[in-house]
Amino acid sequence: MIPNDSPTSQARPGTPVVVAPTPEETPWSLWEVFVRSSRGLSHVHAGSLHAPDAAMALRNARDLYTRRNEGVSIWVVPAEAISSSDPDSKGSFFESPQGKDYRHATYYTKSEGVKHL
Repeated sequence: MIPNDSPTSQARPGTPVVVAPTPEETPWSLWEVFVRSSRGLSHVHAGSLHAPDAAMALRNARDLYTRRNEGVSIWVVPAEAISSSDPDSKGSFFESPQGKDYRHATYYTKSEGVKHL
């Protein structure tokens, strides 16, 4: 028998009942934390943490990464929103321009008859 105060007792017969998950059942997202130590400097990656939403991630980041008043600004970014290069393909990804002389103006010769170059 279903108690009268349960969510299923208020649904019409044949209607599916959706019950919201409890906080213990919801997975917390991974957030990356960036802290700026003083004005004029860049934000630097300080670490990662888990939180259910951005507001809680900011509070947790403040408590965890700026305990001694090291920061003036904190950014929290969902880890899934960050794209990065593959460390295994660093050779081809960060290849220097050797052998690519065409990228420099000295590669090209001055054409005769062109006076403005």
